[in-house]
Amino acid sequence: MARYTGSVCRICRRENLKLFLKGDRCYSDKCAFDRRSYAPGEQGQRRRGKISDYGVQLREKQKVKRMYGLSEKQFHLSFVEADRQKGITGTNLLVLLERRLDNVVYRLGFANSRSQGRHFVRHNHFLVNGKQVNIPSYLLAVGDVVSVREKSQKVQAICDSVEAVVRRGVPQWLDLEKDKMKGVVKNLPVRDDLTMPMQEQLIVELYSK
Repeated sequence: MARYTGSVCRICRRENLKLFLKGDRCYSDKCAFDRRSYAPGEQGQRRRGKISDYGVQLREKQKVKRMYGLSEKQFHLSFVEADRQKGITGTNLLVLLERRLDNVVYRLGFANSRSQGRHFVRHNHFLVNGKQVNIPSYLLAVGDVVSVREKSQKVQAICDSVEAVVRRGVPQWLDLEKDKMKGVVKNLPVRDDLTMPMQEQLIVELYSK
């Protein structure tokens, strides 16, 4: 799968929104978006022209896709699955993205970014209901227990992330047992649980063309 290897700070500047892609750095005065909150490139500060409806929809799709760190194919497959389900397609899409194991690891504070969460999952640091799972896209259900593998509880990066989770907070739909380094999916997230500014209806309109 193709991987973006450039500066992730440029992504935030491109989308004109802090996406918290670099973990703790995004909360510090070193954050590139806070210092230069305009599009990257020589013409970045002058790009203020009117954007077409299609351009607005495309930017919204790119923003959400990059926020969760997915490839174009992965994101489209998630949309197709959301469209199959009952209910509002846009909301279904966001719920599916939130249910991914790499995202839940990040939300519980076991990683300081989704990309780090994906890295940890791939390296077998986590158990789901007592069984090892190393698939970042694994979808969690209500009642599932995500825990740090015993041998991995001494990994410094994971320990540091858990200690820093207070600053970011844990969503209401998850329950973290910090001392035991495990978390439970209490219920599926609802739209109000997602506080980042996302206009999922624009994504639906884009894919409906």
